[in-house]
Amino acid sequence: MAFFELRQYRIKDGKRERWVKLMEEKVIPFQVARGMVIVGSWIDEEQPDHYLWMRRFESEDERKALYKAVYEDPLWTAEFKPAIDEMLDRPKIVVTRLQASPKSVLR
Repeated sequence: MAFFELRQYRIKDGKRERWVKLMEEKVIPFQVARGMVIVGSWIDEEQPDHYLWMRRFESEDERKALYKAVYEDPLWTAEFKPAIDEMLDRPKIVVTRLQASPKSVLR
């Protein structure tokens, strides 16, 4: 059964603009090219350090395969991870798995 992964991040002070640029120009296209379905990404109007994005998976097996395709790629560890670590407050990451309710527009 398909599910969503809502990822909530806290960005280090003063780095949100750079973070959004990295996500939209590099990270999201990289993940999409490897098969990830990115539903959307958002910035919080009231909390300047809060960034959210959502991915969709058809199954747990697909999620595992896509995680491997993305996070074990040498380009990820060489290029993306250092840039992400510079801007992301990793201990504050919150990942929530969501199932669509019967009348949800997103499925």
